[in-house]
Amino acid sequence: MKSFLRHLLILLIPITIFGQRYDQEKLEELAEKYTKQSFTELIDILSIPNDAIFPESLEANIQWCEKAFGNRNFKTTRIPTAVAPLLLAERKGKKGKKTVLVYLQIDGQPVDTTRWFQKSPYIPVFKEKEASGNWKTLENYDLNNYQDDWRIFARSASDAKGPVAMFLAALDAISEKNFEPNYNIKVIMDFEEELGSPRLPQAVIDNRELLKSDMMVIFDGPLHITNKPTLVFGARGIATITLTTYGPIVPQHSGHYGNYAPNPAFGLSKLLASMKDDEGRVTIPGYYDGITLDEDTKKILRGVPDDEDFIRNKLQIADIDKVGSNYQEAIQYPSLNIRGMQSGWINEKARTIVPSWARAEIDVRLVLESDPHRLIKLISSHVENQGYLVLDREPTKEERLSNKRIATFTHELSYQSFRTEMNSDVGIWLENALEKAFEDDIIKIRMGGGSIPISPFVNTLGIPAVIVPTVNMDNNQHSPNENLRLGNYRDGIKTMIAILTEKL
Repeated sequence: MKSFLRHLLILLIPITIFGQRYDQEKLEELAEKYTKQSFTELIDILSIPNDAIFPESLEANIQWCEKAFGNRNFKTTRIPTAVAPLLLAERKGKKGKKTVLVYLQIDGQPVDTTRWFQKSPYIPVFKEKEASGNWKTLENYDLNNYQDDWRIFARSASDAKGPVAMFLAALDAISEKNFEPNYNIKVIMDFEEELGSPRLPQAVIDNRELLKSDMMVIFDGPLHITNKPTLVFGARGIATITLTTYGPIVPQHSGHYGNYAPNPAFGLSKLLASMKDDEGRVTIPGYYDGITLDEDTKKILRGVPDDEDFIRNKLQIADIDKVGSNYQEAIQYPSLNIRGMQSGWINEKARTIVPSWARAEIDVRLVLESDPHRLIKLISSHVENQGYLVLDREPTKEERLSNKRIATFTHELSYQSFRTEMNSDVGIWLENALEKAFEDDIIKIRMGGGSIPISPFVNTLGIPAVIVPTVNMDNNQHSPNENLRLGNYRDGIKTMIAILTEKL
């Protein structure tokens, strides 16, 4: 019924844009045209290495962005930090009374070239899926006749250079129609997002006036798994912990010292297991304090059309953790995740030893209601309550000889969560834009499970922020063989044209 009424309204109400009567078909045609025209620029930006672990590789990305936005009449300013600068691009609208701050991420995750099924993650390759389910490289292809399900494989194709190319293409599209948004645009480009944007919070504080805006739009992340137009009104923050336990000062022969020298891997395993129950809930007292989901909130969460059976089938898991009763509820709580463990050697390097240490890397996804410093303290205190001497450094010989259990506990708080009300001005504006562009109902998500460094902008600038995802969910972001579906690339351009032409 809702879809029928929307179609009826489109027929009855004249909507004007680009100086002519607007309809979805014309927007589709414009997006299609600039999809094809922008493939060269998409390939170009994806071909630039962008691993923030190597800051020297970022300069080429910065220069590329300066040129791309400069060619579109944006004034660019480097905001210096101790390592990689932020890049601000500004363009004023002739009738601009309000200012929209757009966030774009330029850096990408590290790459393991041995696990990419192509020459290099920085040499983009177009592929299509065969009936067998395998991806076949397209040797002879015509991008003027691309297929929606073709994909471009390259590091940052989805996370998040693809959205950068979409935004630039959308700017070109409205320029062709001599249309100018009735608001000012500021674009902030982050070159250290995959490192947790460690220098961004202070940079925002130091440049508060330069970044001053009325609202923020983040072009990042995947659409809902249904691939329907999506708005995400918040994201969890993130903190990380490194936890190390100790055995003998150096690895020892397991025949000589097994059953005698305590094995730190067993100690670490027991310590980590003590943090959660068999249902996946954190057992540390007070960990979930402050989080309550009232019936109105649960109704919003149930409104997201998740197919739990599909999710379990995709993940190939028989059951789920019982932190929440469904997927959307689960991500409203802080998490406690072991993201990696190491002790001794495995696989072809395995050897018969008692390891000298065992280490776990932990990430904690944060929610707005939880004080991150309090959560870190709760975890540290739990380790101490298990009988460990907790240090923030390696133990000395004297400490090793006088304490049965020792753990090194270090942490880093990257950024806090943020959440914007769905009925806020920015939320209503974006929903109107997406409804203009697509026939589908808009999926509105209260808070996404991932983390992006937006809270410094929200808290320091005092502005609301909403995420507008565009890429396909199955994009392998952060993993080998990252990709972007070309149908999503086109629809992303269409989304951004609709936003740029929606009156504010």
